[in-house]
Amino acid sequence: MPSSDQQIVLYVSSDGEVTIPAMIEGETVWLSQAQMAELFGKERSVITKHIRNAIREGEVDEKAVCAFFAHTAADGKTYQVT
Repeated sequence: MPSSDQQIVLYVSSDGEVTIPAMIEGETVWLSQAQMAELFGKERSVITKHIRNAIREGEVDEKAVCAFFAHTAADGKTYQVT
């Protein structure tokens, strides 16, 4: 059971219009790299770099923080992405 001192931090744009849908599974919130890029106002490549570094340095376990999703690319093909 979560402790009462745990907090959720919500990020809102200055106009209050940005919403980022997230998949919630138990106590885990899942965001795509694109969603994280939007949330933090960074390019997706920056998010990818930080995730790779955290995995490589053993800060996080790839199996615990990554999931596979189907993604339809600009070419119309569907790819399985992490």
